[in-house]
Amino acid sequence: MSDRTGIFAGSDPFSITQTWLAEAEKSELNDPNAIALASVDADGLPNVRMVLLKDIEANAFVFYTNYESAKGQEINSTGKAAFVLHWKSLRRQIRVRGLVSREDGPQADAYYKSRSLKSRLGAWASRQSRPLSSRGALIAEVAMITAQKGTNPDRPPYWGGFRIVPLEIEFWADGDFRLHDRFVWRRQSPADTWKVNRLSP
Repeated sequence: MSDRTGIFAGSDPFSITQTWLAEAEKSELNDPNAIALASVDADGLPNVRMVLLKDIEANAFVFYTNYESAKGQEINSTGKAAFVLHWKSLRRQIRVRGLVSREDGPQADAYYKSRSLKSRLGAWASRQSRPLSSRGALIAEVAMITAQKGTNPDRPPYWGGFRIVPLEIEFWADGDFRLHDRFVWRRQSPADTWKVNRLSP
């Protein structure tokens, strides 16, 4: 499957995503792995926010967060999420929709340990998405956690990864006169074979 420029060549959407991300790393000024992550609350009202995509696996995408945050609770409740990767410098985007499970084992431990010490302590100190009286109160909490946890804190039990296994991945590339190239990979379940279609722009 290929378009006029060949950028969609190949049958593996994860490989295409890795290729596009590698190209974006050369042209995007900041955070080429930033994704706009969407979830819905108990009333079905959508939420969207920026997070960093940390891993592209053979069949999934992984990011990390506080499980007790708004996004964490919404994703835990529905088991579903969507995101978009958009690179203005390349005029490309990738949309993903799928099923979500936790990554809270050794892989999450390893990623947590790879973060800076201040980021690790911050994960303990921040009660993400909940009311905060002042920035001073947050700094005081960080100081207290630092005194308690020292220089090698374990990963908080409420902090870890989410793995999104997509049921749909759409690739979009800008075209002249708004005649864009769009291809979508779809499957009914993670065990099914992908079906690929070109979409009208």
